[in-house]
Amino acid sequence: MSAASTMAVIGASSSWSRAMLQISPYTFAALGIAIAIGVSVLGAAWGIYITGSSLIGAAIKAPRITSKNLISVIFCEAVAIYGVIVAIILQTKLESVPASKIYAPESLRAGYAIFASGIIVGFANLVCGLCVGIIGSSCALSDAQNSNLFVKILVIEIFGSALGLFGVIVGIIMSAQATWPSKA
Repeated sequence: MSAASTMAVIGASSSWSRAMLQISPYTFAALGIAIAIGVSVLGAAWGIYITGSSLIGAAIKAPRITSKNLISVIFCEAVAIYGVIVAIILQTKLESVPASKIYAPESLRAGYAIFASGIIVGFANLVCGLCVGIIGSSCALSDAQNSNLFVKILVIEIFGSALGLFGVIVGIIMSAQATWPSKA
């Protein structure tokens, strides 16, 4: 498809499709990378906030729980690390493209693939951080009441943490579609 026919298609379409085709694929890719790391860190922070506040409160009644329940905070921090790892992987997918090929279908597909990968990883890690934070909070409160419940709830927390890994795996699979046009 030539540049003139592409511009004719853009001019005849709705404003949303026009906007999607006129925004640089590099902008979409950069937004995807930023969302992957930013929303993952937000999920980790939210989970640490939920877990930490319950841990501090429950430690007043039972100070013995403080050190062993820090594992919940570490699980929340792992969510942020997932986002950093995926952002680095997505950053390596960016390649320079000649100006004549920046809006080529292959460039658009690469930009959208990185964008979608970043959104999936970011929001999967947001939900994972909340999940691990809530379960970690329950673990701290339960452990303060009955120390036999710690390992049982920790197993559930590990399964909750797997949600973030699923998001990372899907993001990596989706970013494999990001191939930019050759410079030749």
